[in-house]
Amino acid sequence: MTNVFITGASSGIGEALARAYAAQGATLGLLARRRDKLEALRQSLPHPERHRVYVVDVTDGVALQAAATDFMQTVNRVHVVVANAGISVGTLTEQAEDIAVFDRVLQTNLQATVATFSPFINAMKTYAGQEPCRLVGIGSVAGIRGLPGAGAYSASKAAVISYCESLRVELRSSGIRVVTIAPGYIDTPMTQINHYPMPFLMPVADFAQQAVKTIEAGDSYRVIPWQMGVVAKLLRVLPNAVYDAVFSRAPHKARAADQDAAQKPQPGAE
Repeated sequence: MTNVFITGASSGIGEALARAYAAQGATLGLLARRRDKLEALRQSLPHPERHRVYVVDVTDGVALQAAATDFMQTVNRVHVVVANAGISVGTLTEQAEDIAVFDRVLQTNLQATVATFSPFINAMKTYAGQEPCRLVGIGSVAGIRGLPGAGAYSASKAAVISYCESLRVELRSSGIRVVTIAPGYIDTPMTQINHYPMPFLMPVADFAQQAVKTIEAGDSYRVIPWQMGVVAKLLRVLPNAVYDAVFSRAPHKARAADQDAAQKPQPGAE
């Protein structure tokens, strides 16, 4: 039986991954900030008594460590850890109030990825030779090239991609596979507040099915959906002059200061 620990599990990609793994019979550790959402998810899954719920903000390293330790003690061996928790919000460097937003995005998207993986690695090394072990970082196509008005988000996801690559090489001989998944536009609460066209928008359940297959295969890096993978490859080789001319006119995600109270940055990882 597979044991899976997922952060940002209360909605979006995290919830969809939880449902996909639970349908396969996995035992889950579900971590997020919203108890009501987590409990509703747990109760809706097959064999809800198997799964553990942890109401934790991933920027609280002590609480995150405690949750990881509890899940390891409960299930003995953890096979998949998905660092999915993240926030996306527009930022402008010239706006002084956005400096704090930069900090929050980087802490949630990058630092929490490191803090999520850290408690599991030493334990995984003891059994990675006998059972598949995966550490899964959720990047984004937005981390391939910097997007205007999204400096914090693009920087955080570019850092997640590079960090996971470093960790993958670092752990190569241990038997632990580090998998980086870069979503394109996935239909979740995070993208539903965008007021601009989103090419190749993918239903979140379809994304989760493809992501689970990618994780099981132990692929080092994959963009989902594949069409955005083609776009990502083109973006990598596009000359700066061309990229700048095209994307300087791209629409901006709304800044936190410009959003209504009901439209605060949503949990997710696209």
